[in-house]
Amino acid sequence: MKKLGILLSGRGSNFEAIARNVQAGKLPAEIAVVISNKPEAGGLALAKEMGLATRIIPSKGKEREAFDREVDLVCLAGFMRILSPYFIWEFPRRILNIHPALLPSFPGEDAQRKALQHGVKYTGCTVHFVDEGMDTGPIVCQAVIPVQEDDTAETLAARILKEEHRIYSEAICLVLEDKLRFEGRRVLRKD
Repeated sequence: MKKLGILLSGRGSNFEAIARNVQAGKLPAEIAVVISNKPEAGGLALAKEMGLATRIIPSKGKEREAFDREVDLVCLAGFMRILSPYFIWEFPRRILNIHPALLPSFPGEDAQRKALQHGVKYTGCTVHFVDEGMDTGPIVCQAVIPVQEDDTAETLAARILKEEHRIYSEAICLVLEDKLRFEGRRVLRKD
């Protein structure tokens, strides 16, 4: 059975979706550990309630490489810290992240607000492999959400989050079952 480590810094809604899919047998994996750099993270409390192993590795005041050397292989789920090149080089094409926009548009924070400010008609979410840039890694899958005229950043974020929960588990499954191949930056499903 493949093992997952989950890094999170906040409420942990993507972690919860992954954990529920693991429990339901929809992901061929087990969650080995949930790690947070913030002891007050809601996702950490949820992991404890679910009986999962948790660990707090404070990052404040530490250089990124020193912090990353303390962490094993993980899937990022709302982890709000840029990983060092050292960490990324140790786990090439084995680190996934989810972002609430259709990358390469609107990388970084406040993606929903940026989408509304730019007047896009569609946005969504993206699961991608992590590289050394901010939200620049090869794209595994995306979900498209229409932007409604009365949307606020909050209403848009809520609709996007539902799709995040769906496609992140799908992407994890594709990676764990070795169903992806690479052509340059393109990530394709194996035949």
